[in-house]
Amino acid sequence: VQLQAFGGGLVQPGGSLRLSCAVSGRADSRYAMGWFRQAPGMEREFVAAIMWSGGTRYYSDSVKGRFTISRDNAKTTVFLQMISLKPEDTATYFCASSSYRGIILTPMSRRHYHDWGQGTLVAVSS
Repeated sequence: VQLQAFGGGLVQPGGSLRLSCAVSGRADSRYAMGWFRQAPGMEREFVAAIMWSGGTRYYSDSVKGRFTISRDNAKTTVFLQMISLKPEDTATYFCASSSYRGIILTPMSRRHYHDWGQGTLVAVSS
């Protein structure tokens, strides 16, 4: 599975951005897509996930109500719509694919995502 994330940039507090992640490769080995982020000097943390089958979504408490994860019907692109951005959202955002059959039980677990995109930087600052 190959992943390419894009759409990051500099935005003012309260602004919006939409990240995209283009997905290619074996479809039968993909069960979920996730977005994670990593701020300088911090651990990579879970942001959101969506199951390819059924579309169930999961969010971290810090972004719930502000971020929305979605996928296109062809299942080739995953999006992360971000609104009401805060300076603490500043990080490099990574999309990831899970080939773990049990991912629906552990959607926030980084170790269950096996393929990662290169990351796209989101900077929230005035």
